[in-house]
Amino acid sequence: MAGNLAVGLDVGTSKVCAVAAELNDRGVNILGLGEAPSRGLRKGMVINMDATIDSIKKAVREAERSAGIRIKSVTAGISGAHIKGLDSFGAIGVRRREVRPADMDRAIESAKAVYIPLDREVLHVIPMDFILDGQEGIADPVGMSGVRLEAKVHIITGVASSIQNLVKCCEKAGVDVSDIVFGPVASAAAALSRDEMECGVLLADIGGGTTDMVFIRDGAVRYSSVLGVGGAHVTNDIAVGLRINVHEAEKLKRSCGAAYAGIVNGKEEVQINQTGGNTKTMPAQYISEIIQPRCEEMIGMMKEEVKACCGYELATCGLVLTGGASLLHGFDKMTESLLGLPVRIGRPVNVRGQMAAVANPAYSSCAGLVAYGYESSPARVNHPDIFADIVAGIKGWLKGAFRNKVHIQ
Repeated sequence: MAGNLAVGLDVGTSKVCAVAAELNDRGVNILGLGEAPSRGLRKGMVINMDATIDSIKKAVREAERSAGIRIKSVTAGISGAHIKGLDSFGAIGVRRREVRPADMDRAIESAKAVYIPLDREVLHVIPMDFILDGQEGIADPVGMSGVRLEAKVHIITGVASSIQNLVKCCEKAGVDVSDIVFGPVASAAAALSRDEMECGVLLADIGGGTTDMVFIRDGAVRYSSVLGVGGAHVTNDIAVGLRINVHEAEKLKRSCGAAYAGIVNGKEEVQINQTGGNTKTMPAQYISEIIQPRCEEMIGMMKEEVKACCGYELATCGLVLTGGASLLHGFDKMTESLLGLPVRIGRPVNVRGQMAAVANPAYSSCAGLVAYGYESSPARVNHPDIFADIVAGIKGWLKGAFRNKVHIQ
């Protein structure tokens, strides 16, 4: 990575995606995209290192060929049921003088002094609010006078072995890992607007093996969780229900699957290729009848997370769905109906370049990782603050909320 170039690597359960891009005053300019099926992960965790290394190599090499560059380091995304979020508080004395940036840092360091099990690694320490002499909800206390400064932070951790295994796979695939980012944090940077992040919004990144959720308000992540269900579960339900292989089930899900049977034409039929070369014709509605219970289960789990973070009271902008599995026909409408919140599909915005396909919910995480990697690069080129829409939001959000993130060595 050189200059204002950055590479995002999203190592997911269903696919490994590498995106090379540059950021300039007009937004994210995609230079190259590489993608490969993910063979060695389950629910975001490495279960076969050789297969994972091979998938990473294929995705990175394809991105290199399409971008015409040599990729040496990446910003990698991570997910999995092992990711946990917790809140913490810290306080310091400021001795009746103006608060300085160093005081903010000390308050955040104090908040980081919380017990973390030895088998876990800190991924992010995200400041949420500051409290000065009892006055709450302060975003930036610098220049204000007071005696006691408190910081409230959200800490995101993961199992150390899982993080280390991902880093090892990347290194054995020939690329260094400059940083590791929790997947929905990256997706939020690419798929959400500044207004949404300020007013309050929930984001659900639905991948193959997990659904990752974050709640963001006043520009900071305030809640994070991982649900152990994703698009691969829907595919497996179809495979079991129709007694076909997973690849055929995935094709059927993409071509004629729907979140609920009511939106499928009852007279429409579909041909199914069974194991052994036999074919069978059946109503397309049968497939959606298999899918619907799983979607209801997934939305029910999301509802519990919305309640846990007080989303019904605080998420003014509702829920944004992103990730490849969010494209299931009718899933957004079903989610809106069952949750009782405004719901939209989130796609990377302000993305230009040769790879228009990146402007798709399946690539939200990769697009966000690119922006994150750019902002973290010591060799980045600084541009005037005239970024449109999300690029301006990315710069401000990353400089503020993620200024205190922990880098993986």
